[in-house]
Amino acid sequence: MSRAAQEAKASPLLSLLALGNFVVGMGVFVVIGIVSPIAEALHVTKADAGIVITSYAIAYALLSPVGAALTGSLPRRTVLAGSLGLFCLGTLLSALSTSLTMLALSRLIVALGAALYTPLSAGVAVAVAPPEERGRALAKVFAGMTLAQVVGVPLGAWLAYRFGWHAPFFLTAVLAALCALVLVRTIPRNIHVPAGSVSSILGALGNLRLMVAVTFTATLMCSVYIVFTFFGPIIEASTGAEAGLLPLYFMLFGLGAVAGNFIGGHLSDRFGPLRTLVLVCLAHMVLLPLFAVMPWNPWLLGLIVMVWSCFAWCFMPPQQSRLVAIAPSAPALALALNAAMIYAGIAIGSAIGAGLLDWKGLPVLGIAAGISGAVALVHLLVSDRLARRRAVI
Repeated sequence: MSRAAQEAKASPLLSLLALGNFVVGMGVFVVIGIVSPIAEALHVTKADAGIVITSYAIAYALLSPVGAALTGSLPRRTVLAGSLGLFCLGTLLSALSTSLTMLALSRLIVALGAALYTPLSAGVAVAVAPPEERGRALAKVFAGMTLAQVVGVPLGAWLAYRFGWHAPFFLTAVLAALCALVLVRTIPRNIHVPAGSVSSILGALGNLRLMVAVTFTATLMCSVYIVFTFFGPIIEASTGAEAGLLPLYFMLFGLGAVAGNFIGGHLSDRFGPLRTLVLVCLAHMVLLPLFAVMPWNPWLLGLIVMVWSCFAWCFMPPQQSRLVAIAPSAPALALALNAAMIYAGIAIGSAIGAGLLDWKGLPVLGIAAGISGAVALVHLLVSDRLARRRAVI
């Protein structure tokens, strides 16, 4: 098959996978925008409300590689559609929750659905794209998640402040059900993505080179989520608690995410994953401490949010391309481990952020996140030195 024919065949499939990631992204990240309404409605502190994010992240980190192994023998279409069905069920339970405990537990089901869908969508993108187009294919699949930042998350925040925090969860559940139906009717039956097994997971966990490379993801995401977990309260503090402005800043964050996702894929293909990731780490070291200085002029704050978001979402395509190159015989396993590390980093970062918020308040979050960005850079350079020795799987 010619390159042009291969790209033409892959493009509609990548768009469908991106649609699923849009729904997943909205359901996951909308919580960031409604921490304050959740805390007020359930009569808990904002730091305590952060457990909703932490519980989801821990569950995702544990379930992603295990789920990839246990469903490896099932048809890919079945797993993709079924995972969105689970996501719908969990999100519906979130909407019906009457306590913080019930809400946190419902997010475990949401995490299982997302943990099955997102890594597999990336694995399919790698399988159908030419090697030289891999970064851009991954960027296209994850464009759905970044578009959720532009449309879904601001819409969810507006719905929560207008109709109550349950409203965005109801909307996401409906969208997940519709998307599952579309996927089961349109995804081809014959897609093949090499799957790992439980024994391969155990082997990977014992492989120092791969684990150092993949846990860089957790280190960087920890830096991001020390701030982003409490992005809503930070924006409220800097804008005088004007709730009406919050969806606007989430939209700006989403626009930066869309740009960053495609820029990351382009830079990865042109300059290589390592150089792109070094730039991402340096940007976080500079930009995140700016959130320690509040309030900002509203226009300048919007610019900071967009630039930071661009670099935060620039990270995914180069890191995934890098891991597939390190583990060429087990790309699905490498990507599932990477997805797990995303949420391990989110869990650690949100927990650190909650502790710092209770201890010293909002301004210290930016400083801690900048320091974490420096740790991520060191981690990246160490992992690259180890990975250069040879392919690990």
